[in-house]
Amino acid sequence: MKNTVLIPTYRRPLDLSRCLSALQAQTKPVDQVIVVVRDTDTQTWQFLQAFPAHHLPLQIVTVAIPGVVAALNAGLAVVEGDVLSITDDDAAPRPDWLEKINAHLLADAKIGGVGGRDWIHYGDKIEDESRAVVGELQWFGRVIGNHHLGVGAARPVDVLKGVNMSFRTQAIANLRFDERMRGSGAQVHFEMAFTLALKRAGWQIIYDPQVAVDHYPAQRFDEDQRNNFNAIAQINLVHNETLVLLEHLSPLRRLIFLLWAIFIGTRDCFGCLQWLRFFPSQGRLATRKLLASWRGRWQGWQTWQVTGDRLEVTGYRGAALRLRSVTGVQGEPKN
Repeated sequence: MKNTVLIPTYRRPLDLSRCLSALQAQTKPVDQVIVVVRDTDTQTWQFLQAFPAHHLPLQIVTVAIPGVVAALNAGLAVVEGDVLSITDDDAAPRPDWLEKINAHLLADAKIGGVGGRDWIHYGDKIEDESRAVVGELQWFGRVIGNHHLGVGAARPVDVLKGVNMSFRTQAIANLRFDERMRGSGAQVHFEMAFTLALKRAGWQIIYDPQVAVDHYPAQRFDEDQRNNFNAIAQINLVHNETLVLLEHLSPLRRLIFLLWAIFIGTRDCFGCLQWLRFFPSQGRLATRKLLASWRGRWQGWQTWQVTGDRLEVTGYRGAALRLRSVTGVQGEPKN
């Protein structure tokens, strides 16, 4: 199998250097490396001009539109491999990364996506906690991530994480990353939209903790600054999550999700109960989080109402048809 690795990057030349060096050390050589660079990113352009590729099949794609979605879609247009692996510029895939990804895809033709653990480094410390539940969409709409903490055997999941996700290019077909995702940089939950679309098409998504990358979270150059609250970033995050889940869930589960989100919520996306829980310690900040979350829910609902069943018209059915042609599965995909 031929392997393509796609890396969107912006103003992180030192991190990108570490990532590319890790790809040079793969036990299964990479066949195509696509680096997507913003047209105004002079730091990265200067770095790439001087980078010693040493037989790394490097291809540079220019993008003028901000955000990870535009960068990834620009990269998708030139993918040549049988397997597309996506990682961040601030990550370093471990040497057997591509080898283990290929092993899963060769073992079962119904597997459309493979993801794994990202070991997060904070200076000289590594986050080494463990969780058994990873990448799960619960029946009422709560999404459990934990990709950076997963342990155990390889197993099916609902959602992968953008820093470490790979796809059979036959499964992707005409599917593209959702351009309705909001944000000027990170565009949180873009990967959830993509992987849930593949699941709707009938493909299996696998998480294997042994398919690992080392992740060195770097500075972001947008409103989303990771652990620091920003109302715009919060609204965008909740908008994206709401839009994706409304599109994926059945009508009854949509209603349950909205009620749960408004009245309960999570520690990241407040509902009334979470506001009451955190108000004694956070005060006005808790209220700002609640209002931003509610606004994001409302805007996500509005976007979904306007755009309708986007998955049906932008590649989900095409991916399902491709699945049937590859695996022999019969019947129409179920919504």
